[in-house]
Amino acid sequence: MSFPHSSASDTSLWQFWVDRGGTFTDIVARRPDGQLISRKLLSENPQHYQDAAVEGIRRLQAEFPQFDARIDAVKMGTTVATNALLERKGENTCLLISRGLRDQLEIGYQTRPDIFAIHIDQPDLLYGCVYEAPERILADGSIDMPLDEEGVQVILREVQEAGYQSLAVVFMHAYKYPQHELQVEKIARQMGFSQISLSHQVSPLIKLVPRGDTTVADAYLSPVLKRYVQQVKDGLAQQSDGCETQLQFMQSNGGLTDAAAFHGKDAVLSGPAGGVVGMVRTAVADGFHQLIGFDMGGTSTDVSHYAGSADGQGDLERETETQVTGIRLRVPMMNIHTVAAG
Repeated sequence: MSFPHSSASDTSLWQFWVDRGGTFTDIVARRPDGQLISRKLLSENPQHYQDAAVEGIRRLQAEFPQFDARIDAVKMGTTVATNALLERKGENTCLLISRGLRDQLEIGYQTRPDIFAIHIDQPDLLYGCVYEAPERILADGSIDMPLDEEGVQVILREVQEAGYQSLAVVFMHAYKYPQHELQVEKIARQMGFSQISLSHQVSPLIKLVPRGDTTVADAYLSPVLKRYVQQVKDGLAQQSDGCETQLQFMQSNGGLTDAAAFHGKDAVLSGPAGGVVGMVRTAVADGFHQLIGFDMGGTSTDVSHYAGSADGQGDLERETETQVTGIRLRVPMMNIHTVAAG
């Protein structure tokens, strides 16, 4: 059965598991004496605290001052990226794509759910500007147009002057021949871009459109996540008496990753994925193997499915390509259907 594995931990220190939803944040804590306790508080309450997870941890430790305040590990699922995508509150992002393809991601595949609809509602684009890079590598790896590094520098300087610090680089055939994307990354880093997402790293697979959409989403969401992760780290450092705390986040695929490796493309279903993993583990332990999950929160309701066997065999259901609010993402994600009915 495919479940995330927990790393070795110090059971003599505090441990916390956090589910930061859109409305409420739930915290389960293991005290140094081994007892489990839980608390719930509002996810957004700026008049009283900056971050719900850190505040919940602070309150729990304040209730039991007899214990050492040091924290061994915090493992969290969060809807920060989900909400940023739904509300279109990500980072201002610029798309740099191969020459002649500036409209390719906007055009997409021209698929229509309702083929006879006269008015087509297109989702808002995540990138605010798009530039064509003077380059082209053909499908066999031969270079049809060498990358014009001086031309790229001129473009990126204009991008920075327009106020953009997040860059999505999507070149034709880069999934197999990434040398031009790597050259652009080197130039962009030297120029001081804070976020650079390369398509061959974000989604190293054929097909330009889903690879490009996923790369733009990563550039759009990762800066938001980085700021949130740093906010949590700073809060934990103050709360844990300077002790280094292991901070991990749930990914959309149902696995945990270190905070430093938590990227926007993997965070859209961070919160709901934890609910599916918890449902399956709990139900299988009680002898149930055919499951339908119904997770109603304050903002949305998530429905999932699990088909295991009596001998304990079964895998969490995942998809490799999906659409979230009209944005195509091609990364491993839990198969979860969400409706806005909390």
